[in-house]
Amino acid sequence: MEKYQDFISVIIPCRNEEKFIGKCLDSIIFQDYPKESLEILVVDGASEDRTKEIVKSYSEKYGFVKLLDNPQKYTPFALNIGIGAAKGDIIVRMDAHSGCEKDYLSKCVRYLKDYNADNVGGVIKTLPVENTISAKSIAYCLSHPFGAGSSRFRTGIKEPTFVDTVFGGCYKREVFEKIGMFNENLKRSQDLEFNLRLKKAGGKTLLVPDIISYYYPSVDFESFFRHNFLDGIWSVYPMKFVKMPFRLRHYLPFLFVSSLLVSGISGIFFPVFSLLFLSIAGLYFFTAVYFSFLAAFKENDPKLFLALLIAFVIRHFGYGFGSVWGLIKLLRG
Repeated sequence: MEKYQDFISVIIPCRNEEKFIGKCLDSIIFQDYPKESLEILVVDGASEDRTKEIVKSYSEKYGFVKLLDNPQKYTPFALNIGIGAAKGDIIVRMDAHSGCEKDYLSKCVRYLKDYNADNVGGVIKTLPVENTISAKSIAYCLSHPFGAGSSRFRTGIKEPTFVDTVFGGCYKREVFEKIGMFNENLKRSQDLEFNLRLKKAGGKTLLVPDIISYYYPSVDFESFFRHNFLDGIWSVYPMKFVKMPFRLRHYLPFLFVSSLLVSGISGIFFPVFSLLFLSIAGLYFFTAVYFSFLAAFKENDPKLFLALLIAFVIRHFGYGFGSVWGLIKLLRG
């Protein structure tokens, strides 16, 4: 195996992740990267379940696993605490709801050097946590272009490509010295804002198809709606703190839902807008039905049709209404 000189610090922000943290840690511990060149920093946000207990059991068994406290609870604080405590030349962000292939770290380091990149990430394969139709449909929705949009780390690519952002991220430590830390005003979207700030400063983020990680999303529709609603809020509300807008794809659900709201309300007073409302709603409905039918046919699972249709609707309307609420919060100050 290639001799690695770079010390890696893997940072895992978490809170109440007793169901996932063990699986996440296992996937990092059994990497093919030398353990003497690795540390894992789990930064816990005052968990109220068994998360800390589980992490402590790992730290007793593996000296390179360490537990840090994040009294502020939210992710950007955890990331900055981890970076401040890290010894690594390379900083890797890992999500507690994820796992990765055993060559994840070694490939990240290799591509970081070969392409002279500042940040490297791979594609994520979204997997259902439970063998239920709702969990399967949610995982499928987040991997499908109709559900994920132009997010290439979700839908996949064929060759290494420089992009705006990636899932997780493997950074040269000097990046944080150059552009600063994660924005602690952003409870969500802090990684996207950081990577856009990196690009603006001349940094390069590389997406690599053969770097593989796994993501485990919500298992029921109620949790999925709540997750997307919050994501929607934090696609718009960050403009209160940063003057750099996100990419167009993050605002498409907002534009879609807003067009329905405006045309629907206007249609009460002006009939011509009712026609516009029906046209937009009808086009969306038939598109969602079309992709849901194709997926059910491809997977040979008729039950997937209705479940995936619901998942698409929750994904788009949850995110869209969240964005509208984010705009209201922004305007109200």
